[in-house]
Amino acid sequence: MSYSYEYPKADHTVDAVVFGLDQDAVSLKVLLIERGLEPFRGYWALPGGFIHMDEDLDAAVLRELEEETNVKLSFVEQLYTFGNPNRDPRGRVISTAYLGLARPSHVTVKRGSDAASAVWWSLDKLPELAFDHSEILEVGMQRLRSKVRWQPVGIELLPDAFTLTDLQQVYEIILGRELDKRNFRRKVLSFGVLAPTGETRYERHRPARLYQFDKDRYQLLRKQGIDFEV
Repeated sequence: MSYSYEYPKADHTVDAVVFGLDQDAVSLKVLLIERGLEPFRGYWALPGGFIHMDEDLDAAVLRELEEETNVKLSFVEQLYTFGNPNRDPRGRVISTAYLGLARPSHVTVKRGSDAASAVWWSLDKLPELAFDHSEILEVGMQRLRSKVRWQPVGIELLPDAFTLTDLQQVYEIILGRELDKRNFRRKVLSFGVLAPTGETRYERHRPARLYQFDKDRYQLLRKQGIDFEV
């Protein structure tokens, strides 16, 4: 039996807030596309688009990311749903935003689909964004700052092997403030999720240990309810 309703229907899109860390410039970046179509043609925006009738939201945002930027992410999480009636000049459009993390050095960004170009932009040099994407980006940044306090997401922005100085720098960039070196190192090492590689790298003329993230150990501790707050 089919059902029909007299209520008007809204369109639904997905948008992706994908952050990456530029270690050379010591700055956090976000992946943006230049819109090739109206509305807001020529403006920069978050990757995203309309969902297909036969796909769920997670599949839609991963598809749009790959189509518009050539970026393939294995994991994204729902961020928030934005439904201001005037957010899209094309009509009543609701958007579900997602948060993702990537390493720009591991990603070859290429424009595609209806995107004229796709680029990593530093958060301190952002252009004017289309639609309500500035608001979506701000919510994404708030979520990232919240997550980094209780979950070691900063590790996902680093190379496979990193020093404690590298890790602290990531946390300071995300949080926007300096952290006490001694307390930070004591705390992150107490989690038991950093495994020494046995190798070193010189920092300020001194050898510094290189670590790797022990994902299996992390998942085990997470199931046990361990607090990872820094």
